[in-house]
Amino acid sequence: MADAALAFKSPLHQMAQTTPTCLWNDSSSIQELTYSIEHGGVGATCNPVIVVDVLKQEMSIWKGRIQGLIQEMPTATEDEIAWRLVEDMSVKAATLLEPIFREQQGRNGRLSMQTDPRLYRNTAAMVAQARRFAELAPNIIVKIPVTAAGVAAIEEVTYLGISINATVSFSLPQAIAVAEAVERGMARREKEGKDVSGIASVCTLMVGRLDDWLKMVAEKRGPTVNPGALEWAGVAVFKKAYAIYQERGYRIRLLSAAFRNHMHWSEFIGGDVVISPPHKWQARFNASDVEVLPRIANPVDPEVLETLMKFGDFQRAYAENGLSHEEFNTFGPTVRTLRQFINACYELNGQIRELLLPDPDKI
Repeated sequence: MADAALAFKSPLHQMAQTTPTCLWNDSSSIQELTYSIEHGGVGATCNPVIVVDVLKQEMSIWKGRIQGLIQEMPTATEDEIAWRLVEDMSVKAATLLEPIFREQQGRNGRLSMQTDPRLYRNTAAMVAQARRFAELAPNIIVKIPVTAAGVAAIEEVTYLGISINATVSFSLPQAIAVAEAVERGMARREKEGKDVSGIASVCTLMVGRLDDWLKMVAEKRGPTVNPGALEWAGVAVFKKAYAIYQERGYRIRLLSAAFRNHMHWSEFIGGDVVISPPHKWQARFNASDVEVLPRIANPVDPEVLETLMKFGDFQRAYAENGLSHEEFNTFGPTVRTLRQFINACYELNGQIRELLLPDPDKI
């Protein structure tokens, strides 16, 4: 048994090799993605937040390409150049994943590209951007926020035969809305005799961001609760959503994102799900002594659930009908996350501006 354990490079590698649970990398950095693949990773993500982080680490690698885009696009705005850079980074990462994509027949080996978060109210615009992204590489999966307009876009994009990664999602009502939208889109294709075998969508639950929100609510408005209870909010929602997905046979997998502790990985081991930690969390998990055991079916402690139920926003996130589609847009974690994603677009534009219009005082 000890010899067999030595064959695994790390806990994440062991998980990837011995359970249905898949590892994706929450970054399009080639260095970080390479590390993830070496430890069993079979997917990755790119979005404006990630591109800003990559540029902070790897500007020396990308500076020449940005300058090239400025020359190639003499009338382009900084926003247009920024999105071309997002596309370039995504295609480069997608190329690294293509062998996995072919080997696993499209189920994994995909690069998630996020639609412009500023379009969160515009179904048609999100669909149009999804169509463009899907043409960039065969293994692109398109991230669409789970807003009211986003749910409609998810159905339409699925009907077009494009795989989606639902994002800006924190609650059971959102997870169910996504699964139902994907099923409607696939049913429309099937009714017309179109192939659905190449569709391999996922629904993200940003488990740590639900925890963050409830901690903020507790800090500002109370109540005071037992230490540690709020670390379980996202886990509880994810486990309940997974049980419903399995029971109803939805043709979509759940994905865990927004890591705050090892339970956002360890509690989902054994499920037919994806975990998508950023590099720093993968390194932490791989350096840990957390045992790789199936825990997805282990229930959350009833006392912890009772504590979480003291928060109205947890009740809304945990009940299947706790939020209407219209309320997705105004749910606290949604607003906070959209604001961060939108701000990242303008921060990315600022990075481009520094090369497009260098500050003369710094020359």
